[in-house]
Amino acid sequence: MFKFLSRSEKVLFTPDKNFRKNLRNILGFLPRNIRLYQLAFVHKSASGTIFKNHQINNERLEYLGDAILDSVVAEYLYHKLPDKDEGFLTQMRSKIVNRENLNTIAVKLGLSHMIVARMTNENHRSIYGDALEALIGAMYLEMGYKKTKKLILNRILQNNISIVKLQETETDFKSRIIEWGQKHKKSVNFTSYEEFDEGVNGTVFITHLIVVDEIMGRGMGVSKKDAEQNAARQALQVIEG
Repeated sequence: MFKFLSRSEKVLFTPDKNFRKNLRNILGFLPRNIRLYQLAFVHKSASGTIFKNHQINNERLEYLGDAILDSVVAEYLYHKLPDKDEGFLTQMRSKIVNRENLNTIAVKLGLSHMIVARMTNENHRSIYGDALEALIGAMYLEMGYKKTKKLILNRILQNNISIVKLQETETDFKSRIIEWGQKHKKSVNFTSYEEFDEGVNGTVFITHLIVVDEIMGRGMGVSKKDAEQNAARQALQVIEG
């Protein structure tokens, strides 16, 4: 995968003892394909710097890990909560895999010390959750679904999620603000656009939440959905005081 890297770039991408130690602590063992796992921690803001013209980063692994995590969590909840309907299970899965929760889990696991990034804005904490999903993608490529599922349940989710606490946690701020608007007969609209952000060396979404004709909330996110939720949360803080 890395044949085209120059010698100096290979040195930058050589795993050190701390990386190996941290990876062993997270997984419980040291995998064979260390470079694959290192790639999982290269944020897109650093790919151009480290690899010059080669845009190598963890986005593809993140995409893969996101799908695997969704599948594992969905099956876990299906068996864990046999008396709950589809709507409740979907809501619980959303709470477990939402960006804020994954960021928290990633930091607790120690991933924040392993990420290679060139960030100019600390608001972009989503890189922690992104790295966690990329790590899961790397696990899947090396070990397959069955072993990855076991590691997700035993090493990542265990001791990091509580079904009881999650049931009490509000994460769907968009639905809440829409319900508030319907109750008070006020129009609630979201307007979103994309802009380039140097902090992540890529585009982000900016959303304005407009109540009647007034901007009540502004949110930013790596996806339109995240930006809308952040705008809705800010608006609710204003409305509820």
